[in-house]
Amino acid sequence: MKKERICIVNPIAGNGFSESQIPFLKTMLEKHSIPSKIIYTEKKGHAAEIAADFIKKGHKHILAMGGDGTFSEVAQALIGHPDVIFGPISAGTGNDFIQILGFSDHFTPEDWDSYFEENTIMMDAGNCNGHYFINGMGLGMDAQVAAENYRHEHRKPPSETAEVKKGGKKKYIWHIVKTLLFYREKIADITYDGNNETRSIFLNSIGMGRRMAGSMYLTPRSLANDGLMDICMIRKLGIFGRLGALSRVQKQTHLDAPYVKYIQTAKISYEFNQEVPSHLDGELYFNKKFDIQVMPAAIKIIYNPKGKHFFKV
Repeated sequence: MKKERICIVNPIAGNGFSESQIPFLKTMLEKHSIPSKIIYTEKKGHAAEIAADFIKKGHKHILAMGGDGTFSEVAQALIGHPDVIFGPISAGTGNDFIQILGFSDHFTPEDWDSYFEENTIMMDAGNCNGHYFINGMGLGMDAQVAAENYRHEHRKPPSETAEVKKGGKKKYIWHIVKTLLFYREKIADITYDGNNETRSIFLNSIGMGRRMAGSMYLTPRSLANDGLMDICMIRKLGIFGRLGALSRVQKQTHLDAPYVKYIQTAKISYEFNQEVPSHLDGELYFNKKFDIQVMPAAIKIIYNPKGKHFFKV
């Protein structure tokens, strides 16, 4: 077993914040006498390629510094290898995933000390049509905002991600406003735990974690190792209802609203009569049918047992 830590760093994460933290990362590795090799990502999907390559070579410790997208990429390679330890270091913009682990959005000295204690726990992952996610998945308005914020070059088959280019921050804000005003809810046939429902969906969040988009706690009861997905469904609403719902989500007072349905399940499927967007950890996909299930104890991960983590211990 190789004890060297492979450190995958996405230097452009957090609009360059990750790159600014590289000297500090090196200092921390030296301080804690951690044998390591630092490798920088150069393109989309590169983090998954690097992780897979070193796992094949027998390495058992994969660290990653970047944002939620970087962590999700690495996780694609780690699933199926429960003996490999994953250690995320947050240096992104949203930093939603790191909340699960009990670390700060940007590591404090106390976080670093806890991190290198290497306390580990097994966490669940989600599987949607063969694609994995570790924080959350969205169907509805949030996925539509992501789709609107991208310029489509061409469509790949529904089983693959769309080929897209990101717009700027101002365009993103505009797409949020536009989607709030003009979004038309799609109707889905939903099946879970022997139940069959037809619902018109404004927001539908499937959480392994609790937070998305930097401040939206759509699934505030989620535990990342209970073998269940927490699902928050918000039905069709008018414009003022939409604004009120989003406000309540931010305040975490939405669960008792009459337009919210909150369930916990290990498996669920959605079927639409047309192709619709979805996002898995922020990655955009299109399909008509989404078969989603939990993969229990899929990843061995470093966490902070003294922090406000989202695990059942």
